[in-house]
Amino acid sequence: PHRWFTHFYVVSVLWNGFLLIQLFRAEFLGESLPSWIQDMHHALGRDSQSEDIGKYSEHFSALLVLLLLWLHSCRRLAECLWTSVFSSGVIHIVQYCFGLGYYIAVGTTVLCQVPTNVRNGKELSVQICWYHIIGVMMYIWASLHQHRCLAILANLRKSGSGKVVSLSHGVPFGDWFESVSCPHYFAELLIYVSMAITLGMHNVTWWCVVMYVLFNQALAAVLCHEFYQKNFSSYPKHRKAFIPLV
Repeated sequence: PHRWFTHFYVVSVLWNGFLLIQLFRAEFLGESLPSWIQDMHHALGRDSQSEDIGKYSEHFSALLVLLLLWLHSCRRLAECLWTSVFSSGVIHIVQYCFGLGYYIAVGTTVLCQVPTNVRNGKELSVQICWYHIIGVMMYIWASLHQHRCLAILANLRKSGSGKVVSLSHGVPFGDWFESVSCPHYFAELLIYVSMAITLGMHNVTWWCVVMYVLFNQALAAVLCHEFYQKNFSSYPKHRKAFIPLV
C-alpha cells in the first residue's frame, strides 16, 4: 500500500538518528566509532584518507548534513502520519525494499565523508563557513515549500473540517503548483542540493546522490504531469512537470 511509504521514514529516523549520535560522540566527546563502522570505512577506503582532505571543517559539515537529513526524515514521517492522505494504490515490493535500503545507504554515505580516526583525540574546531549558512537557509526554504505543497495535496481529499472525504485525484493550486505539476519533487531536489552546498559544494560523492534524486524525481514528476494532462481537460497548460520554466 502507498501508506507503507511511512516505513521509509521510520527506518531513516531510527538509523540516521543512530549514526548522528555516533558521529556526534566521536566529534565532541572523543569516543571511537563502533568497530563495524570502522570496518565499513575500511571497505570503502575512507580510512586511508589524508588529513588534508579530512579537515575539521569538513567533519562539522558532515555532522551538519547528517543532522539535516535526520530532521528531513522526522518531518516527512510526521507528514506521512498526520498530513498526507494516501490513495488506495500499491507499490511494487522491489520498490519498497529499494526505498528501505536507500534511506540506510544515504545516511551511511554522509558518515563515510569523514575518516575513521575522526579527530585523533584533538578538540573539534567548529568553524561555521559561508556555505553552511547558505546551505541551511536553502534547506529551510525548500522544506517549508515542500510542506506547504504536501498540505495542498492532502487538502484536496479533505473537507473544511479536516476529515478525509475522498481518495480521488484533483487539480492542486497555490504555492509552487502555479508553476509546476510536482513542486514537492522539485523541493526534494533542492533539499539535497542544499546539503551538497553545506558540504562545501566540492563533494563529488554527494553530487552523485543529487544526480540520483534529480533523475528519480524527474521521472516521477513527468509521469504525474502526463496523468494530470490526460485526466483533466482544463489542466493549466503553462505548468511544467518538474522544474519551473523547463
